[in-house]
Amino acid sequence: MSGTHTSQKLSALNPRQQEAMEYVSGPLLVLAGAGSGKTAVITRKIAHLIQNCNVPSHRIVAMTFTNKAAREMKERVSKLLPSDKMKGITVSTFHNFGLNLLRLELKHTPLKNNFSILDADDCKRLLMDLMQRDNLSGADSKELIAKAMRRISDWKNDLLMPAQAISTAIDNEDLQLAHLYELYERNIRAYNAVDFDDLIALPTRLLQDNAELRDKWQNRVHYLLVDEYQDTNTAQYMLVKLLVGVQARFTAVGDDDQSIYAWRGAKPENMALLADDFPRLKVIKLEQNYRSTSRILKAANKVIENNPHLFEKALWSDKGHGDVIRVMNCRNDDDEAERIVHDIMTHRLMNGKTWQDYAVLYRGNFQARVLETQLRQLQIPYKVSGGTSFFARAEIKDVMSYLRLIINPDDDSAFLRIINTPKREIGPATLEKLGLFAQEFSMSLLSAAGDLRLNMVVSQRKAVLHLHEFAQFIDQYTRDLHDDDNPVPLVRQMINETGYIDYIKENAPTPQNEKNKLDNLETLFSSIQSLINRAEDVDEKNIESVIRKLVLLDLLDQQQEEEDTDKVNLMTLHAAKGLEFPYVYIMGLEEELLPHKNSIAAETVEEERRLMYVGITRARQGLTLTLAEQRKMGGNLRQTTPSRFLDELPEEEIEWSGRKKNKISNVDPKAQAAAYLANLKALMK
Repeated sequence: MSGTHTSQKLSALNPRQQEAMEYVSGPLLVLAGAGSGKTAVITRKIAHLIQNCNVPSHRIVAMTFTNKAAREMKERVSKLLPSDKMKGITVSTFHNFGLNLLRLELKHTPLKNNFSILDADDCKRLLMDLMQRDNLSGADSKELIAKAMRRISDWKNDLLMPAQAISTAIDNEDLQLAHLYELYERNIRAYNAVDFDDLIALPTRLLQDNAELRDKWQNRVHYLLVDEYQDTNTAQYMLVKLLVGVQARFTAVGDDDQSIYAWRGAKPENMALLADDFPRLKVIKLEQNYRSTSRILKAANKVIENNPHLFEKALWSDKGHGDVIRVMNCRNDDDEAERIVHDIMTHRLMNGKTWQDYAVLYRGNFQARVLETQLRQLQIPYKVSGGTSFFARAEIKDVMSYLRLIINPDDDSAFLRIINTPKREIGPATLEKLGLFAQEFSMSLLSAAGDLRLNMVVSQRKAVLHLHEFAQFIDQYTRDLHDDDNPVPLVRQMINETGYIDYIKENAPTPQNEKNKLDNLETLFSSIQSLINRAEDVDEKNIESVIRKLVLLDLLDQQQEEEDTDKVNLMTLHAAKGLEFPYVYIMGLEEELLPHKNSIAAETVEEERRLMYVGITRARQGLTLTLAEQRKMGGNLRQTTPSRFLDELPEEEIEWSGRKKNKISNVDPKAQAAAYLANLKALMK
């Protein structure tokens, strides 16, 4: 592709976008409203830096939050640049960037070469074990374990070490959790493992504490671009700050009105911090929306103006006034689901649309159940986003645990998952003795299982024999897999030899379930092969690197990306961020649901209002809001109160069903009926 061709492509921007693309002389915050083309700015800016500013591609780093967003960004940049100019560019998630930094600077960390990444289940199991071992009350309490996981995650995201957490504890429960954090950190290091939060916290601390390393990375990163900046937590903000240094060559793109992840540690105030930490910060606002009609944007602007703002902005569009925004007042939640489904069906028939043109958004997953019942009854195809993660399926977790143990023999969590999967006649009493033996000699469970002294503490000869055989089996495959340039056939062979395939066949409740599980394993083997094929660096083609990448893919995506099929989309408002649909329904516009009762109690309604804003701005042409006068809560029907957000909408743009028709609606009923019949006939041809 010629430079001229690239220049032409780069010029297709509006004046504000163009200014954001061309400004490279200092720190820049691009305040990008919903649907304002922020990805176009980032991708074209990368091309501009390489083509017109002569920044070497391997000196450019672009960071975002999901694999999907990173992949999309890289694809879009590749369309703007010749392939030789793309070489070495880093477009990745924060966590992938952190993982690579740890891998490259391993000698400066407490980790050994084959470290594991623990997922949420592993962390949960470790915390339960630690609480039982220390006789802490509540070891069986799901609520307390969940609270401990959240608290430890918050401490890590705020870059607080266990000692600091202990010294700043505000009450006994906080102190207990801080001590648990200390135990957790000691154990996770003994496993030679990191958790998801460590992938940001460890690299950040490394750059904070080591000036030589900091200089090295600041020289390495000549220009940094950060997408979805409003979603950064403290550790991510510090990582950005440490990477850009005093030169401050960066572009942060974000929208404080779309910050909806405070519960995950995100801090929209990081946008204000930028102005404090970088006094030369330039702010460019992108306010032209390329997605929605003026009416939808007017509603979004009116709702969000009730929140305090550091930076004021108002979205506008040249897509015309558009359809009236409808509010459907329903008797109860069953009536609400029924009316939404019938409305979608009628609208599709009358306008010749496809099922995938429609999305129904809700505050909580429980709201989807009654919708699914209605959709199934009418045989309408639908998909629920945010369902079971591919990697959360039992058969995938089992096989991944075998592979994790291959790359890290200290991974006790993986060992415990598979030692009896399939069954090996090793009972809980034997495992307890094995654990004590491993503790006494400061070794991993796998090392203990292969230790010849084990028969001194475990009296059952058969159990000791099975443990020795297992340890030898893993040891043999560890050697074979590390020496093999084409590991996938060997991985298949290993899983076959464990008896795991027979175990699936024997335990599957139905032939279809068996087929699904075996198909999932095939998908996993294909993913391993695909990662090996796609690896640019020869060091990334080995089994260790591939397994670590797969664990990270799971943690980042947490849901299988479905193929694009013609189905109605059902998802939470949180899951809808970053997506858009021609017609959107937001259900449950009631106090204590949207805004959620926890937010009302905690006085954090501002975040709920941002969630409402995100929901409204997903719609391109049509927006319908619904509420129920009564809703089932814990088996009882309760009266509800309409959401305060309904009062914040512009009255003149709203049409309430069940009330007197607004003047806005001027549809001719005869024309409506004729259109319905014409589309029905077209469908039956």
